[in-house]
Amino acid sequence: MEPLEKQVCDDISRRLVLLQEQWAEGKLSMPVKKRMALLVQELSSHQWDAADDIHRSLMVDHVTEVSQWMVGVKRLIAEKRSLSSEEETNEEKSAATAEENQTKPGVQQDP
Repeated sequence: MEPLEKQVCDDISRRLVLLQEQWAEGKLSMPVKKRMALLVQELSSHQWDAADDIHRSLMVDHVTEVSQWMVGVKRLIAEKRSLSSEEETNEEKSAATAEENQTKPGVQQDP
């Protein structure tokens, strides 16, 4: 892992620990908890735009409550989106290569 990547991961981790502590200590309001639960569902479903929308609404409606850790959530969304794009690109390249090998003359295909 490159130093910048490690720094980003450390920053995200540090901010998510703050979120976890505030949640465990009962310092988060029910609307924030509900939206964060929904944001996690959207992330799990790879719905990046929906997760971004929830992030934005939390920043607008509950800025004082979420400001310490929400930057970490924003970066997490961005990193997950980026990793997912890279995986999709790699899968497309693999599929294209496999398809190309099947159609090349002289490349024996299994019966």
